[in-house]
Amino acid sequence: MKAALVVMALCGFSAMAMAEESGAKVAAQQQRVEEYTYSTKLDIAKVISVDEVPNVCQVVPQHMTYVDSQGKRHVLEYQVMGNGCSNG
Repeated sequence: MKAALVVMALCGFSAMAMAEESGAKVAAQQQRVEEYTYSTKLDIAKVISVDEVPNVCQVVPQHMTYVDSQGKRHVLEYQVMGNGCSNG
């Protein structure tokens, strides 16, 4: 009986530790979004990803994740025209 209680306690502690670790990973992945302006100095060494442009006929925010020349990851937000406009 004691062995079962010890095993259950250890499982509970490991579950809490894993939940805390996954929370830390999520926080590390959620980076501050930098807003682009015409005066923004860009240092883009490698583009990691770019959001897909939605199929709407309006200006929408776009996000680009990139790495600068120092190896630091950035998320840049800028405005683009959606792909949903037709010319006829």
